Amino acid sequence: MLTVHFGRFRVGPGDRVLDLGCGGGRHAFEAGKRGANVVALDVNSADLKDVRDMFQALADAGDTAGATLALRASGLALPFPDGSFDRVIAAEILEHVPGDQAMITEAARVLKPGGMIAVTVPRWWPERICWALSDSYHQVEGGHVRIYRRNGLIRQLRAAGLEPVRTHHAHALHSPYWWLKCAAGPENDTAVVRLYHQFLCWDIMRGPKLVRLLERMLNPFLGKSLVIYARKPGS
Repeated sequence: MLTVHFGRFRVGPGDRVLDLGCGGGRHAFEAGKRGANVVALDVNSADLKDVRDMFQALADAGDTAGATLALRASGLALPFPDGSFDRVIAAEILEHVPGDQAMITEAARVLKPGGMIAVTVPRWWPERICWALSDSYHQVEGGHVRIYRRNGLIRQLRAAGLEPVRTHHAHALHSPYWWLKCAAGPENDTAVVRLYHQFLCWDIMRGPKLVRLLERMLNPFLGKSLVIYARKPGS
């Protein structure tokens, strides 16, 4: 399930791509399939092991052409020189980080002049409903520490020297799932929550055209994620 739209965020053979806070590695895998040289970075060792295993599986199957690396490091002090990457992805990570502006600044530092960054965070109003329905949704270790508004995040990107060029929303069909889950309690999987989860898994695995069309139509209104693409000025 990709949040970044790779038709709008072009990644090609030979590009150096940093997936910052890669989690399970979904965007890193897609960039690798497109021939990029990918660094998947996170602080979670268990996630990184799974990412390394998947990188190896993709390589064995001939599904990656570029070099891949899974690296444990902090996004607040990236171990790369200035201008190291053509593309940086920061998907659903900033909302977990107390020092989000410092992470944005580091991401901008390692991005080449003329390079692009894709930043995704939970959208304000669907996220606000989750917070209103359940304290335990966000008051957990590693949980969300803030709710973003679009204009506020754009200001933060500009403060780091980045120029936003386009935005969109994603995952409209996931908003009702999280509202149901929060209403029931994050630890309580009711029959309705389980059924909706099965529907989402079916959609992810099968990608039926009608459901994909429905979500694209609903994304501007109901999309759970805000996606911003920004450019670092320069050659």
